Amino acid sequence: MSLCAPLRSLGLLVLAVSVPAAFGQTPPAPNAAADARARQVISDPRFRAMVGIYERDHERFVAELIKLTEIPAPPFGEEPRAQAYLAMLREAGLENCERDAEGNVMGLWRGRSGGSVPLLAVAAHLDTVFPEGTDVRVKRSGTRLVAPGIGDDTRGLAFLLALIRAMREAKVETAGDILFIGNVGEEGPGDLRGVRYLFTKGPWKDRIKRFISVDGTNLDLVTNSGLGSLRYKVTFKGPGGHSWGAFGNVSPAFAMGDAIARLGQLKVPASPKVSYNVGVVSGGTSVNSIPFETAMEIDMRAVDPAALKDIDAKFKQIVAAAVDAENAARSTANGKITADIKLIGDRPSGTTSPATPELRQIAATMRAYDKVPVWSTNSTDANLPISLGIPAFAIARNAGHKGGRGHSLDEWVDVEKGQAVKDFELAAAMILSVADLP
Repeated sequence: MSLCAPLRSLGLLVLAVSVPAAFGQTPPAPNAAADARARQVISDPRFRAMVGIYERDHERFVAELIKLTEIPAPPFGEEPRAQAYLAMLREAGLENCERDAEGNVMGLWRGRSGGSVPLLAVAAHLDTVFPEGTDVRVKRSGTRLVAPGIGDDTRGLAFLLALIRAMREAKVETAGDILFIGNVGEEGPGDLRGVRYLFTKGPWKDRIKRFISVDGTNLDLVTNSGLGSLRYKVTFKGPGGHSWGAFGNVSPAFAMGDAIARLGQLKVPASPKVSYNVGVVSGGTSVNSIPFETAMEIDMRAVDPAALKDIDAKFKQIVAAAVDAENAARSTANGKITADIKLIGDRPSGTTSPATPELRQIAATMRAYDKVPVWSTNSTDANLPISLGIPAFAIARNAGHKGGRGHSLDEWVDVEKGQAVKDFELAAAMILSVADLP
């Protein structure tokens, strides 16, 4: 029997930095059916058994967290961790365990419906932000574990393993199948390549109807708005020359500087928020040479897809105007300034509305634990399915006061058992309460 009758496939969760009332969102009104479903899940003996199994096996969770953290997974170098995680998914009892062409690893939890209920995908990302060669050995002091990447998102990977084992041992049934995933390419340079492949090219691309990314540090936050971004490397080129002998000729440095200044004066909406940044500048050969090439890397972000499209167009107009201005200001006898705009990052934006059945159920489950969801905006794996109109969002794998210093060498999590059990219970309840939705 299922925890709820009938129990259907789960939705996908992703957590992020809090932006209260993100993009004009308001909490859904209480819903009697959703509240009843949440209470039924939480009180079911099999759910109580799941929590007990996690509590009993908590040290196994900690051991697996340490093991996975100490397998390096730099951007585009996730394969060793992926292979280890694939073996652990098989050991946890999933079917059809496989690694796809992009490097994602996954396994299937078989529901009783035979595929007639929409498939839920639940994912945590394998990659970290840290480059190859980073010391990822875990340092332990009591219940505090310190290591690069131990929270983001290795704890999410370990949580999924513990969840799968507890569901199996407690004999939990779901109506629909659940695809559990360890995906590649979530962090910066990865540009969501794992989920992009999953939803656009992979063998499951047309079957996943709900998506949850377990990736965050605060269970009060539900990241349901994807912070879209466009990133470019703009390379300005010109004839170059000696700073004295060729003085008066066009310069890529002046063109780039003009473009940066124009961008810095651009007015953008404060709500919904739009941002832009010049993060990297490079080029030139010596202090007494007019450069023949300079480059800058640009990051632009917005939740509203139309706003992101608008600033993208304005940015490209700014680059063109700066090139034209430099070619008009100085001599082009030896050649003109050109600019090559190369896209280096594209994360789509959008929002899963709090009024969807999935988020109404999440809110109801949190109410059952005397919590109120804070709708959050960030850039996560959920961005991609959200942009495709698939209900997707993120939840955390632990409470915020039990981890910190993400993306730093002294990143840490606290695995104190009492709090860890509470976190597991809430996250599991959120997932299973969504699982009964048609």
